[in-house]
Amino acid sequence: MSRAVRFDQYGDVDVLRIEDVEPPRPAADQVLVEVVAAGINPGEISIRTGLLHDRWPATFPSGEGSDFAGRVVEVGGSVTGFAVGDEVLGWSDRRSSHADHVVVPADHLTHKPLALDWIRAGGLFVAGVTAYAAVRAVQPAAGETVVVSGAAGGVGSIAVQLARNAGAHVVGIASEANAAWLRSVGVTPVAYGDDLANRLRTAYPAGFDAFIDTYGNGYVDLAVDLGVDPARIDTIIDYPAAAKAGAKTEGSAAGSDAEILAFLAGEVAWGRILLPIAAVYPLEAIKDAYTELAARHTRGKIVLATGLRTPLS
Repeated sequence: MSRAVRFDQYGDVDVLRIEDVEPPRPAADQVLVEVVAAGINPGEISIRTGLLHDRWPATFPSGEGSDFAGRVVEVGGSVTGFAVGDEVLGWSDRRSSHADHVVVPADHLTHKPLALDWIRAGGLFVAGVTAYAAVRAVQPAAGETVVVSGAAGGVGSIAVQLARNAGAHVVGIASEANAAWLRSVGVTPVAYGDDLANRLRTAYPAGFDAFIDTYGNGYVDLAVDLGVDPARIDTIIDYPAAAKAGAKTEGSAAGSDAEILAFLAGEVAWGRILLPIAAVYPLEAIKDAYTELAARHTRGKIVLATGLRTPLS
C-alpha cells in the first residue's frame, strides 16, 4: 500500500487526512515515482478552502500537491528518457504529489542533478517556475531597478535572485527579520509597512523599471502609484488588480516546462540560486505544515519528506 493526502470537502487543515491507497500504475507515456520530498504552496491552501473553485474546482475525494522529487520505480512502455532507479524531480497536474508514490507524464520530469539535495529538489517546481515566469514577464535588464514584494517567500526568494542574475538592481520588500538574508543574496531590503510608497520614492528618486508582486494585498496598486509601466508589472496572485491596471499575471502555468525546471535545478545545484528551506515535516504532519505556511511569515519553502516519521508513527 501507499500513503496519500486526501480531503473530501473544502475547509481548513482539519479536512486533511492520510489514506492508505493502492500505488498508481503508469500508462504508456507515464512514469511512476517513489516520492522522497514534496513541497507545499499557498495556492494549495486556496484550492483546499474553495477560494479558487471557479478556476480550479476540486473533485472529491481530492488529492493534493504538485512539487516532488524521488526515484523512478516503473516506466510506461513508450517512455525512453527515464529508467527504473533514476533520481528525478517534477510536477503533477493532478494534485497528487503529497503521497508515497505519484504517476506523471514523462514530460513532467527532469533528472535531478547529483549536487542537488532531495529537500530542495522536492520543493523547487512551483516556486521556481512561477518565479521564472514572473521575472521573464517583466524582462529585467542590466542596470534597471526591479521591485519584488514578498521577497523572502518561496517564489519571491527565487525571483529576486533571477532578476539579480539578469544584472538588475533588486529591491526586496519583506519584513525586517529577512533583511540580512536579502542582503546576503545581493538584494536591497525595504521593510513593508506604513508610508512604504514615500520611503521607496525617497530612496529611489529615479524611479523603478519593473515590479513583481508575489504577495497581493495592494502591491499592484503600489507599483502603478510608483509610476511603473503596467506592461512591466507582474502579479502571481492579485488577478483583479492586474485586470484593472492592465498588468500581467504570468506565473506557474506560464513556466510549467521541464526544460525550465532543469535550468532551475542546475542553478540551485551549483549555488547560483539559493533556495532557503523554512521547515521540513513528515507527511503525516501535513496539518502542521500548512498551518505554518498559512501564517505567511516563512523564508523560502516548506517541504514534506516521506521518509520522516513522527515519534508515534
